[in-house]
Amino acid sequence: MLLENKNAIIYGAGGFVGGAVARAFAAEGARVFLAGRTGAALETVARKIRASGGVAGVATVDVLDEDAVEAHADAVAREAGSIDVSFNAVSLPQTGIQGTRLVDLPSGGFDLPMTTYPKAAFLTARAAGRRMTGQGSGVILTITASPSRSALPLMGGMAPAWAAVESLTRGLAAELGPRGVRVVCLNAAGMPETPQLAEVYGLHAAAHGITAEEFHTRMTGRTFNRRLPTVAEIADTAVFVASDRGNAISGAIVNLTGGMVVD
Repeated sequence: MLLENKNAIIYGAGGFVGGAVARAFAAEGARVFLAGRTGAALETVARKIRASGGVAGVATVDVLDEDAVEAHADAVAREAGSIDVSFNAVSLPQTGIQGTRLVDLPSGGFDLPMTTYPKAAFLTARAAGRRMTGQGSGVILTITASPSRSALPLMGGMAPAWAAVESLTRGLAAELGPRGVRVVCLNAAGMPETPQLAEVYGLHAAAHGITAEEFHTRMTGRTFNRRLPTVAEIADTAVFVASDRGNAISGAIVNLTGGMVVD
């Protein structure tokens, strides 16, 4: 198994992507520590992992509370002996953020993503990096989406926030690499199974005066193979990058957009 004997923290593990990555990590042998703000959602994911023979711990953690993040990382390191993988999959509802022109956007629709995504990525990566450098190994994963690297309208503060996370990823990789720690960002296009995609595409469709299905067709048409990546594909890539088979990858933005963004 690719992650056997690894200990992984997944922030936002109660969400669709975080939960899928947590299950994929556990299936490959990792002991997973699920963190997020909604205990019931975390427990649902943990039960599925345990039912499949995996090992999962649960903790309610506000990733914007640096003391809480540090205390949780300390607890995991004490209990497990190491933190080998950290993955941040926190997200926000997009109503009030996407679907409005920047010139018409209330400041909160810009501020909220900018004060949530980069800060959460920084606090969780900092906590992991402090402990990983001490042990001389580890992998920190972040996730963003295609608008960070393209010019798309009606994104509110999301595209700048994702771009900031990618810049943070590169800076962390440069600083932590000499201490044995890799930092990698996964950049994905919208995943069709996620409830958030339905919300986002609905917002954009309404703004363009078309149906959500028509907007979905428009977006799949921007990919090379005329399909959006699945959550399972994102999770499988996260497993590979977090494993020792991905040791040559650091400071990279792994392109999972199906050609929507061309490197």
